[in-house]
Amino acid sequence: MQSFEIETELGLGAQECWAHMTSPSGVNAEFWPFLRMTFPSATRDVTSGWQPGRRLFRSWILLFGILPVEYDDFGFEEVDVGRRFLETSEMLSQQEWIHEREIKETLAGVRLIDRISFVSRLPFLERIYLVVFRFVFRYRHFRLRRLYGRDAV
Repeated sequence: MQSFEIETELGLGAQECWAHMTSPSGVNAEFWPFLRMTFPSATRDVTSGWQPGRRLFRSWILLFGILPVEYDDFGFEEVDVGRRFLETSEMLSQQEWIHEREIKETLAGVRLIDRISFVSRLPFLERIYLVVFRFVFRYRHFRLRRLYGRDAV
């Protein structure tokens, strides 16, 4: 299993941060313009209707918003509304995908923490996936700072 963690200080409140990170438009704002995830059309909050270990839906990950390159069988083990979620999914390339996102309030806003762990279906590619996933999450946090960094407020 490979894993890493990344965190970012943002200049918005915990409830605003939660609304962003659980909305399809918020998720896709973090990926844009390189990637986009699909969601069922009625989805307003990706955590609504969750039950531990139950797949909610399949989300396709589209390169440049067009070309399908991966899917995520989206589900959650834990949701603490306004504070944290623990996504546990299978992906086309990953036998196991664990994404924990946590919000910690600070004096100036929030600290957003992502913890990622995964087991590749092709173990000899795990190191490459580690580099790719770190890059993707660094980019997501770059986008978050651009959108909601302390200087953006």
